[in-house]
Amino acid sequence: MNDHRNRSWPGQEPDEPRRAQWPREGGGPAWPSGDEPPRRPAPPQRPQARGPQGPQWPGEGGGPGWPGGQDPDAPRGARRVPPAGNRMPPPPRRPGPPPGPQNGGPQNGGPQNPADRPMRGRYRPPAGPAAAAAGAGAAAGAAGRRPGMGDSEPGLLTHAELRSGGYHDDYDDYVDEPLDDSGPEDDAPEETGKGKKGKAALTPKQRKKRRWKIIRRTLYAFFGVFVVLPAIAFTIAYFLVDVPTPEEVLAQQDQVVTYYYSDGSVMGKEIPDSGNRQILKPGQIPETVKHAVYAAEDATFETNNGFDVMGILGAVYNNLTGGSGGGSTISQQYIKKATENEAPTLTRKATELVKSFKMNQTQSKEDIITAYLNIVYFGRGAYGIEAAAHAYFNKTSAELTQSEAALLAGMIQGPGKSENAEYTTWRWNYVMDQMVKYKWITEADRQSAQYPAPLPKDQTKPQAITGPNAFVQGQVEAELEAAGYSKEKIQANGYNVYTTIDPNAQRLAEKAVNDVMQGQPDALKEALVAVDPKTRGVIAYYGGPNNKADQRDWANTKRNPGSSFKTFDLVAFLKMGKGLGETFDGSTHRQFGVLPNGQPRYINNAGASNSCSKECTVAEATMRSTNTVFFDMVANVTGPQAVADAAQEAGVTSLKAVDNNISLGGGTTEVTPLDMASGYATIADNGTYLDRHFVQKVTTPGGDIVYQPSSNPKPAFADGDASKSKQIAGNVTNALKPVIEFSKLSCPSGHECAGKTGTQQYDASGANASGTSKDNSQVWMVGYTPSVSAAAWVGTGSNQPLHDKNGEAISSTGLPAKIWQQFMNDYLKGKPSEKFPTVSPIGKSATASDDASSSTKPSTSRPSTTNSSTPSSPPPSAPPSTPESTDTTSSRRNTPTFTFPGGGDDFGPTNTRDNG
Repeated sequence: MNDHRNRSWPGQEPDEPRRAQWPREGGGPAWPSGDEPPRRPAPPQRPQARGPQGPQWPGEGGGPGWPGGQDPDAPRGARRVPPAGNRMPPPPRRPGPPPGPQNGGPQNGGPQNPADRPMRGRYRPPAGPAAAAAGAGAAAGAAGRRPGMGDSEPGLLTHAELRSGGYHDDYDDYVDEPLDDSGPEDDAPEETGKGKKGKAALTPKQRKKRRWKIIRRTLYAFFGVFVVLPAIAFTIAYFLVDVPTPEEVLAQQDQVVTYYYSDGSVMGKEIPDSGNRQILKPGQIPETVKHAVYAAEDATFETNNGFDVMGILGAVYNNLTGGSGGGSTISQQYIKKATENEAPTLTRKATELVKSFKMNQTQSKEDIITAYLNIVYFGRGAYGIEAAAHAYFNKTSAELTQSEAALLAGMIQGPGKSENAEYTTWRWNYVMDQMVKYKWITEADRQSAQYPAPLPKDQTKPQAITGPNAFVQGQVEAELEAAGYSKEKIQANGYNVYTTIDPNAQRLAEKAVNDVMQGQPDALKEALVAVDPKTRGVIAYYGGPNNKADQRDWANTKRNPGSSFKTFDLVAFLKMGKGLGETFDGSTHRQFGVLPNGQPRYINNAGASNSCSKECTVAEATMRSTNTVFFDMVANVTGPQAVADAAQEAGVTSLKAVDNNISLGGGTTEVTPLDMASGYATIADNGTYLDRHFVQKVTTPGGDIVYQPSSNPKPAFADGDASKSKQIAGNVTNALKPVIEFSKLSCPSGHECAGKTGTQQYDASGANASGTSKDNSQVWMVGYTPSVSAAAWVGTGSNQPLHDKNGEAISSTGLPAKIWQQFMNDYLKGKPSEKFPTVSPIGKSATASDDASSSTKPSTSRPSTTNSSTPSSPPPSAPPSTPESTDTTSSRRNTPTFTFPGGGDDFGPTNTRDNG
């Protein structure tokens, strides 16, 4: 129970109303001074004395105070002092300054007695009569102590706390200490051997102890800031940072793409602007090179944890003093190069240290040194030791001598000084001496070593792909792009691209073109493509000289194929079950329907040698390249779409437009020499389809294969029926074999050949025509053996008449046939003999007996009308096409006549019509 208003006076029990007895009631002690009962005092912070107009409170005006020094009803939190009778004797007071004017002495009206100084809430003995009363109270308290306070009698439970040495929660701790109300002057040291504020001065021993205490705490702080905190930061960073792998680093950098021939020899390189980079795998770098690099950059590489303490301190010193540099280990250099962060800051150095340490904990030393030597710059545009070996000595890294390796290792510190002989010599000597110091070479080897002068820079510059091979590179990039390997991806990974180009075949192709075309007019363009029928890989590709005068790839330029496209007419015809013994009217000037203007449509042959009888077999028409037979075949039997399908099944991918002109390879029918060589290769491979390709494989710098073209052969001309497709291809080959001899060509000894010439006649009907109808604008020769298919083309960039250096018109048996012949002879020379397989004929056979019987009965495949006065209309499946122009001679006769190029164009000029 906490009832301030009903407490008893010291030594008295509460009355019935539970209030304290008044002074003098029941023989108790009187009030210290005066007869009036106490009233609630003012707050202690306002101890103003009341005026004489009213009774004074205890302690006012120098009167006696409350027993204990303060009213029990004062607010909570105010410091209270127990009554005098219940308190312990105060502790000895700390001596204060003598009274004087500066301390409130008599001169300024201050208290005369130090005990009268303000106490700031602490106990102060009452003055004058109050002191006597307090003494009496103390004696009375001593005579009547309650339990816990000596021999006093039992008291109320509510008073036990206060009188048993504790205090009620409404009282503060008792503090018997005089109030220090001195002013600023008190801070001055005393003259009598005391310190500030009256404290005794420290002894020498105490001062020494205090100094060591300050030093000790400073060292603790230093240790925490420079050791503990960095250790914590290091640990946290270790788990947060990622160490860049060589693959990640190289993925962010453009690298050299090396192109190889099919035999593994280097064709050339695609070098990015960032420089030459060639990557090696762990284990491919010789120990000689590694020791030279250790000697130059980090002699303790194989034993350290990825950082050098002295190097770090050097970097800190340089950073603080405004310098640069600092000994970095190979691991740290790798991190710096890999992250491309070379800022001379402590933050970068600290992060670099953590990554370097982590890399040494998670990767082997072999992997680290290999990664480092794959990306470090050596000068001369060479990144990595392999590129540097080529750039300085035109060697591989495995072929470097100790001296050469030392020179390259010395260039890491100053790659920009590669042509400074004084600098390179100094660095070479330094590295060689370091190698002796760490016992990687003997002193004898050092004495006998000679400075290895690098080769002239121009002699070792990586050879970019130029000339005709640049067209090969273009085809390779297009092929890989279609397969999901963009040029950017190839360069980013530094892939090695192995092509299908046979270096010998490529050389012979260029030689054949240059030999035949030597001295010919510059207006003539040429192309030669050779494909391996068994793999469908392109083994030779010549699209032109690729010089300043002519940078167009003619091997990949679409032109009219002329009669060389009749081969696919045969495929479409044979797929229908028709045979080479079927007969057509092979005479010239045959009418096929009418033109849109109502005029009769006439088709002519190129010359007398290209025409045959009205019962001309398909086999003979193929040999002679009889236009009327093939136009009749497509317009009235197969339809043009079947021919387009046959060509596409064979691998002709550039064909777009389809109309009746496809029968003779004119009009809008345009294909590339690459298409023709590929299409004929399918026939040479017994009707088996494979994708033509320039890429043999693509590997990473380490040799892992990342891409290889699929090899999924399938029947080209018969769905799922390989024997049927082979039979069709074999029958086509049988029809094309006689063309070689008929075209005044020959096969190399021991080999069977098949092929077809093609001519597109020059259009002389234009207003600015520079030639006549006897001229040609495109000439071809496409042929094959079981092991190689080749297409040769000669023409111009537009519809221009073709004339050789003698001014003669050029036919298909001229320049293109000569190019084809020389290449085939040179390429097949010394190779095993080969023959085409034997197949059974399809449909009506073209044997001698069949030819004899065919002369006695008409062919069922002939059109209902041939060369007659009444025009015959083509069937709905083969609508007549519109000619691009009319022949001037025919116009004078008022009878349109269309002569298309064919096999006979080998022996005479053809008309200018591209389509009929």
